[in-house]
Amino acid sequence: MASIQKRPDGRWRARYRDASGKEHARHFTRKVDAQRYLDEVTTAIGTGHYVDPTRARMTVQEWAERWIQTYSSRRPATVRQAQVQLRRIVARFGARRLADLRPSDIKAWTTEMASEGLKESTIYSNYRRLAQLLGDAAHDGLIPRSPCSRRTSPRQPPQRPFVPTTEQVFALYDALSEHLRPAVLLGAFAGLRISEAVALRADDVDFTRGVVAPAVQHGDTPLKSTASGAPVPIPQDLALQLAGALQRSGGTTLATDAAGRATTPWAVRRAIAAAKASNPNIPGELRFHDLRHYYASLLIGSGLDIKVVQTRLRHASATTTLNTYGHLWPDADESARAAVGQVLAARADSLRTQRIS
Repeated sequence: MASIQKRPDGRWRARYRDASGKEHARHFTRKVDAQRYLDEVTTAIGTGHYVDPTRARMTVQEWAERWIQTYSSRRPATVRQAQVQLRRIVARFGARRLADLRPSDIKAWTTEMASEGLKESTIYSNYRRLAQLLGDAAHDGLIPRSPCSRRTSPRQPPQRPFVPTTEQVFALYDALSEHLRPAVLLGAFAGLRISEAVALRADDVDFTRGVVAPAVQHGDTPLKSTASGAPVPIPQDLALQLAGALQRSGGTTLATDAAGRATTPWAVRRAIAAAKASNPNIPGELRFHDLRHYYASLLIGSGLDIKVVQTRLRHASATTTLNTYGHLWPDADESARAAVGQVLAARADSLRTQRIS
């Protein structure tokens, strides 16, 4: 219910009740302004775009602080990444009210990041975090809709992972200390992520059957997804190398520190950085995750189809596999041309046979 009433001081009071029955009032000098306000409010309530005025005053910083609390159940690395991105968002928009953000503000921000020299991938990931933040604000009823859309989104950079050569993989393997080498083998020949490789225990490997089954990540944190726990078959030669490394270290994990204790992702990254600095045969852009890209290239190069590669990489969906590695599959143009050519050739043979007969 909505109404307009003239007050003793000559001003006009516009009153209405929202969907929950809570009463709101606002005062205007002119009756026409009060009526326009009520029209806008009742339309917003009817279309589901209404926002409680008290909630609409929340700033970006206030919402970001509340939002990150609900994000704390994610993996520690994911939370840290979100916190870094939120700091940039708050630095730019923190004092602004959520309801005051406009698409033009978002576009201006992405342009500013580009002018600062940030990489396209960094700009895009920061924008996606803001879009997630504002999308959740809209879902929570703090704003009627998010100002982020396809029109405000910066260009998503193409995913073309760096794939090291076999020689570069073994150059890295040879450059690392013996106790860290199992991590390289697990990354390059089983596709394990760095947090999975350093946490892989003896009980996670069936050395007889040749199967690796990651169960946890570094710090006993859960795996990235349910699909990440899928078993990975490995050849017997690799199983023997891993068993030998485990026997030599005497530890409970395959990759260890010098004392035989479980190592960390940070220690492996530091060792890789040192190896790159001292060995010209190891490219500077090589990261541990590129060993996983190398593994994917081996699978694709051997002719395996998308579903098999998805399963071996333990991706949740084939879309992820295609988006990341689609360019590694052989060009199908010649195959398509040959298939059509075979049909036309068969047709021509048939016509020649008919004429002869």
